[in-house]
Amino acid sequence: MASGTLAKPLMRGLLARRLRIHIVGAFIVSLGVSALYKFGVAEPRKKAYADFYRNYDSMKDFEEMKAAGIFQSAK
Repeated sequence: MASGTLAKPLMRGLLARRLRIHIVGAFIVSLGVSALYKFGVAEPRKKAYADFYRNYDSMKDFEEMKAAGIFQSAK
């Protein structure tokens, strides 16, 4: 067995060094997640709403609900 001495770990500034690495990593991950949410959820949702309201006739919908008896105040 070799009787060499181990090098002492560098403890000064260890927390600051580790935080710097983790903050950069967290920033990169958060940018990735926000981009995935924007293009995977928000944009398709906006497109679906735009497609729905492009041909939506609110008066026709109101008349159908009124005929079905949903509203008590409108007869």
